[in-house]
Amino acid sequence: MERIGLVGLPNSGKSSLFNALTGGNAPVASHPFSTTESSVGVAQVPDHRLDALAKMSSSRKVVHAGVELVDIAGLVAGSSTGEGLGNRFLGGIREADAICLVLRAFEDDNVPGGTDPVDDLGVLELELVLADLSSAETQLERRRKAVKQDRSLEGSVVALERAIAVLSEGAPLYRAPLGAEDREQLRPFFMLTNKPVLAVVNVGEDSAGDDTVIKPVSDELGGSAEVLGVSVKLEAEAAQLPPADRSELMEALGLGEGALPRVAQAAYRLLGRRTFLTTGDKESRAWTFRAGAKAPECAGVIHSDLQRGFIRAEVVHWDELLVLGSWSKARDVGKLRVEGKDYEVTDGDVLEIRFNV
Repeated sequence: MERIGLVGLPNSGKSSLFNALTGGNAPVASHPFSTTESSVGVAQVPDHRLDALAKMSSSRKVVHAGVELVDIAGLVAGSSTGEGLGNRFLGGIREADAICLVLRAFEDDNVPGGTDPVDDLGVLELELVLADLSSAETQLERRRKAVKQDRSLEGSVVALERAIAVLSEGAPLYRAPLGAEDREQLRPFFMLTNKPVLAVVNVGEDSAGDDTVIKPVSDELGGSAEVLGVSVKLEAEAAQLPPADRSELMEALGLGEGALPRVAQAAYRLLGRRTFLTTGDKESRAWTFRAGAKAPECAGVIHSDLQRGFIRAEVVHWDELLVLGSWSKARDVGKLRVEGKDYEVTDGDVLEIRFNV
């Protein structure tokens, strides 16, 4: 399972967000560095399609997709040169596949720290950029020496030179118009700012659902990252309630299902993941696959034997199946498509794999 690192300044609310999403118990306190070690948990990805299919099939078990989250030790100005928990912080990010920046926009006299999310964004990006610049310059020197013996390394030298030019201007790589080939060449160097980014603006309870609070961050990022507004305190408190009470509270506040499902779904999309479904009386399950995968690869997500012995996949989209009411009905009326090894599975497909090993 791929992982997303939660990154923020002290008292940004990232540990509370982690706990709310995963049901974890990462330490939360109003002083810096209450998080000194990374906590790892899995956030369930809500999916109304799966819930509807499970109800249709009277499934005894329902299994949602998940996203692995890592609550990383807090960053401060100077982390790139070892201030605070700098090295531990940077190491945690390097191990993540994507980054969720948690930016504070709430006011609380009992919790020290600034309340301007754009300022937070600037500090976080600067530290990541400085760390990447130092790493890239070191790697470039090594690659220039190595390319004399191995000309196949020329592409990585060019990519590092382009990355250094961007970073030297103080810009993170995820904001830069680098091509796919350059980004792929940079992948082995684990550049912190070459990872996809999601921004969560932690707003006050009275600003929950008010998109004007997040607009300055959206404007600053200019489309290079999705931005979501969340009242982390409110969501964390609601997450402790039984599902029925939680839904009642959110509805009473005019927040619908709340922001946590949107955060989990956005994190899932950020990793380029998609979902296919299986359903039956024993179990309905959401399976994660990479966008663009073909049927045998998706079969292998269920079990390696299914990929090895793949014959065909019977496929129907979830909404068609729901209208028909059952798998057998879909087969009877000819709505099941028989797809072979070249079929590219789409998000929301319901599959039944035929195989022989």
